[in-house]
Parts: sequence; structure tokens; C-alpha cells
Amino acid sequence: MIISRKYLWIIVVIILISICFYSFGVKDKATQSGGKAEVQTETGVTVGKTVPQFTLDGIDGKSISVGAKGKTYVLNFWATWCPPCRDEIPELDKFALKHRNDIQFYAINIEEESKEVADFLKSNNYTFPVLIDKDGAVAETFHVTAIPTTLVVDSQGIIRYRTTGGVTGEELEKVIKGL
Repeated sequence: MIISRKYLWIIVVIILISICFYSFGVKDKATQSGGKAEVQTETGVTVGKTVPQFTLDGIDGKSISVGAKGKTYVLNFWATWCPPCRDEIPELDKFALKHRNDIQFYAINIEEESKEVADFLKSNNYTFPVLIDKDGAVAETFHVTAIPTTLVVDSQGIIRYRTTGGVTGEELEKVIKGL
């Protein structure tokens, strides 16, 4: 089958237009901000995306908003009944305490009562901050399909690390040093 020149040019034009749309429409766009090029990324829940903002109550009932730029933070989705979660908690508690002045740590408990979680923390002498995801909506937003799931978000609000399964303080230290 031989393609006529007319159809060949149409195909070339379509390909060039497609490349232009991809280059300018889909990829992250740089904008000028005070003389600096700033990369805008799409909001999402995977590494490289801007973390979605959300608000949850702490175990004390006070609302806390998460997702603002300016400080590095760690999100850890967990539950008191989860054996791998229980295994990693002592290290996470030490990590949160060690970095309390430079990294915000949020342990996000999924679908448990505040009192039950508070009792668990108290009986084990854990001090890290806990937010309660009463209906699992935030976990669903983050596509948490297994716990524990941990994310590290840089000071620009970009997710730089995500893992499912137990995480160690040493792993988190490596991630933080790499930011």
C-alpha cells in the first residue's frame, strides 16, 4: 500500500501537534516566581507528586491540617491491631522524638476510636502525634491498601518516599538525609 503525499503530510502534522500538546500540556510546567523557575507538579499520592492537603482530629480532638509547605514531614498509616505496625512503632516513636524540631511526624490511625488509640499509646509510653482517620477517607485518598504505609514529604510538599510494610528509623534517616 502506497501512501499519497497528501496523507503523509497530514500524518506528520498530527504527530507534530501531538508532540506539542504532550510537551506543553502533560509534563510539569515551570512558572516564573520572583525570578526563580518553580516546578509545579500534579497533586497525587505517589513519589514525585504534590501531597494532597487534609485535616484530621488528633487523639485530643483538636483538628490538625496537613499538607502545607515549609517543613518536611512523615505520614505513617497504621492501626493498633496490626502486628507489623506494632513492630515498627518503637523506632518511629524514637525517630519522631529525635526530629521533633525539624520534621513533623503524623501517625495516622485508620478507623479506630480515639480512646482505644490513646489507651494503646499510654500503656506503651509512646509520645508521637497521632491523627484519627475515623472513616478511612484519608487512607482511601492516599490509596493505602495495606498497613503500615509510610510517606516522606519534603518542605515543598512533594512526596519523596513511599513504602508499604514496616519501616525502620534507619531507612527514614537515609531518606531525610537525601532531601
